[in-house]
Amino acid sequence: MHSQTAGREAKVRLMWKFANQQLRDLVAYEPGKPVEDLARELGIPHGEIIKLASNENPLGPSPKARQAMIETIERSHFYPDGGGYYLREAIAEKLGLSMANIILGNGSNEIIEFIGHAYLQPGDEIVQAKHSFAVYRLMAQLFGAKTIDVPDPGFVADLDAMLAAITPRTKEVFIANPNNPTGTMVQQDAIDRFMERVPEHVMVVFDEAYYEFLDEPPDVLKYVRAGRNIVVLRTFSKIQGLANLRIGYGIAAPEIVEVLQKARQPFNANGIAQAGALAGLRDTEHMEKTRLVTHEGRNFLQSEFLDMDLEFVPSHANFVLVRVGDGKKVFEALLRRGIIVRAMGSYGLPEWIRVSVGTMPQNKAFIAALRELDREGVVGRGALATVA
Repeated sequence: MHSQTAGREAKVRLMWKFANQQLRDLVAYEPGKPVEDLARELGIPHGEIIKLASNENPLGPSPKARQAMIETIERSHFYPDGGGYYLREAIAEKLGLSMANIILGNGSNEIIEFIGHAYLQPGDEIVQAKHSFAVYRLMAQLFGAKTIDVPDPGFVADLDAMLAAITPRTKEVFIANPNNPTGTMVQQDAIDRFMERVPEHVMVVFDEAYYEFLDEPPDVLKYVRAGRNIVVLRTFSKIQGLANLRIGYGIAAPEIVEVLQKARQPFNANGIAQAGALAGLRDTEHMEKTRLVTHEGRNFLQSEFLDMDLEFVPSHANFVLVRVGDGKKVFEALLRRGIIVRAMGSYGLPEWIRVSVGTMPQNKAFIAALRELDREGVVGRGALATVA
């Protein structure tokens, strides 16, 4: 047995010797705990688990999207439309752009990978706010690039400081708006001031995964129309409720999209996902219903946190970041009660958890469990602070 273990360890060392070295220290993305895992661990049905961990749509997909997907299953033996003609056409029409401005991805994360393939070399740099979506750093490291973290006072991206952090080696700047995991956003004036001064050699990536939840969203598409060096990311995973299908898109000048298309695998966006996304895009009633559920639930959660004297970050998205003392401890205690949230230790926020907005019964069940943990002394508090 010992010799087998030693032999395997030697083989692992040998494989790492041949592998690209930037992979050695790569920390894999840690998703929210799957419902199936917790149901199996607790020995209870899936339906008894409340998942508020991954910023998913608690209403599920549009009924129209569901029907379109069912119909498309009958054609599962055919390859999908590799160019995504009808979906790209519909997105472009909705945005007042051309199909040449749109590229589809296996989730918007894949567009981030396309940008890395196209523009990053070992030794390059990317710039991001300190508390940003983990995938930006992961992709940079995958291509041998260095990530420059810029402090974000009040958890809001400081675009002036990010501009000052740009060097001749900077190839990309990532601005998530609203930001994940903080829920904060930067306003139009800060964006315009940044875009006036950003060097031409820098690709600016605006990640707008939560764009549809905003009442008054900033306009960055005007920079696409002006042919600037930017890519805007959007997704069908959030308000559309199609996270399981992995479908997103990038918006950029045609010249940039042409470059990114070279990095795309054939048939990267599957046909069932394209059909669901196309139908969902047209179902404005479902999107509005989701917005109302989100706003109501988010207001409820934030009101309850105030009542409990818990510090939280006022959110513009479909989740709330809240400070609970020992985030991992609270996360694990909630798991034992069948509730999944997101511990924030991997984001350098060990005292915090991120809670997705669910249905109102789910939100109330979470708050009831959190209050119970508070009475038991599991929930802790830091010094309350005003967070922008």
